[in-house]
Amino acid sequence: MTSNVGGLDRALRILLGLAVLAATLAGVLPAGVPHLLGWIVGLVLLATGILRFCPAYRLLGLRTCRT
Repeated sequence: MTSNVGGLDRALRILLGLAVLAATLAGVLPAGVPHLLGWIVGLVLLATGILRFCPAYRLLGLRTCRT
């Protein structure tokens, strides 16, 4: 896996992932958002930030990191 997630993008993904997971755990998600969806979104954001790889970026040919 080649890195395709840059520094700022990585930091935002990790922070947002932690925030979504915290909101899911606290039960404060907006009405209509399933509990499972909060876990999935939070974990995906956190994983892509930590691993510095986003499969969607690869499919779209995007890259936010320096080569």
